[in-house]
Amino acid sequence: MTDTAPVLLAYLASSLLFILGLKQMSHPRTAVRGIVLAIVGMVVAIGVTLLSSSITGYTFIIIGILVGTGLGAYLAIKVEMTEMPQMVGLLNGLGGGASTLVAWADLSLSGSHTLDSLIAVGASGLIGTVTFWGSLVAYAKLQEWKQFKKPFSLPQQPLINALILVVALVLVGMMCVSHGMVQVIWFLLLLIAASALGLFLVLPIGGADMPVVISLMNSYSGLAGAATGFVIENNALIIAGSLVGASGVILTQIMCKAMNRSLANVMFGTMAGGGEIADADEVYKNVRSTSPDDVAMILEGAQRVVFVPGYGMAVAQAQHAVRDLSKLLESRGCNVEYAIHPVAGRMPGHMNVLLAEADISYDKLKEMDEINPTLETVDVAIVIGANDVVNPVARTDPNSPIAGMPIIDVDKCRAVIVVKRSLSPGFAGIPNPLFALPNTLMLYADGQQAVLDIVKALKEM
Repeated sequence: MTDTAPVLLAYLASSLLFILGLKQMSHPRTAVRGIVLAIVGMVVAIGVTLLSSSITGYTFIIIGILVGTGLGAYLAIKVEMTEMPQMVGLLNGLGGGASTLVAWADLSLSGSHTLDSLIAVGASGLIGTVTFWGSLVAYAKLQEWKQFKKPFSLPQQPLINALILVVALVLVGMMCVSHGMVQVIWFLLLLIAASALGLFLVLPIGGADMPVVISLMNSYSGLAGAATGFVIENNALIIAGSLVGASGVILTQIMCKAMNRSLANVMFGTMAGGGEIADADEVYKNVRSTSPDDVAMILEGAQRVVFVPGYGMAVAQAQHAVRDLSKLLESRGCNVEYAIHPVAGRMPGHMNVLLAEADISYDKLKEMDEINPTLETVDVAIVIGANDVVNPVARTDPNSPIAGMPIIDVDKCRAVIVVKRSLSPGFAGIPNPLFALPNTLMLYADGQQAVLDIVKALKEM
């Protein structure tokens, strides 16, 4: 059924709100306002759709809204900030799965289909299923489930992935030239091929590269949504899905550049490094530990201090203690900054959100490219929970899983304090020779408690 003029205008208004919302979300100061605009846009789009004359009953719609609202509210309350990366991955997967189910239902329940609608059904099923299974694997990797923690790939994996994609496209073609239940059979075979492709695209990728994968899956979920919009002829869904797909691709490209990765390698699941991992005992034989009192003595005479936050800071919820330490240092004439790696915390912007939550000024947050050239003039770098993003192996070992990934060059600072519970490896699973450098001291403790102890020791001086 063709949409009436008021419906089209309402969809246009919701689309404009989506665009404005995305624009506002591009800066921390306006991000909350952007989210509100996007929510209003979605409410308008859903409200107009619910008023459609093509809807014959609201029972299952109401049940779905109540169940979805309840689950969403529960997750919003229960999920910790440290678990947001895997939560985003799971939501991407659910979006892809929903697109697949809508396409399946339309193919099974509707009457005759035109060629363009069948292509849209095939695209929705293919992209949605790849997104669903790929996102579930990404979720499992971020949760560090033992079975998924290490990269897994078959010999000639890129070639296998390419062959599966070709088979999937052939199945879409067969579905388009068939009729009746035969179309559904071809579609189900397509879902099997797409499931295998989704698994094989993400299984070979190492943990350190998961932020890029999450970003790509976000883009795929948008593209699947846009294809589903064509299936059910909904303009708002087409526009919203296209926005998510395009912004996801842009973010993925930015992430790839930040990690010195190829977008093609991400899309075909060939990002994992395959070199031999160094022996941790050998790497750490010269590691030296320190205490909060000693760290306070070092900081007392520092003129410039840089904090490097990582996932460990998020786990320890240490951002407020870090703010208190930075204010204490600034009150003594010290210049304090924060070096932010694009993928610190396993998700783009993770550290920015945590530090903003602690009311740390945005202008003190320095991107990696901005602060790296000046790190040689830093008196003390305090690394809190970061591991892979400060690992010099990325520069020195071409066979490392993080080879070529730009890092924050804290090893060039005059002194480095690493706050960490133990010498356990980061998400990439490799030892970090930074910990054993002559200018590095290890403070073994929970991130929050360690910073609080340093603050106490400084105040007592």
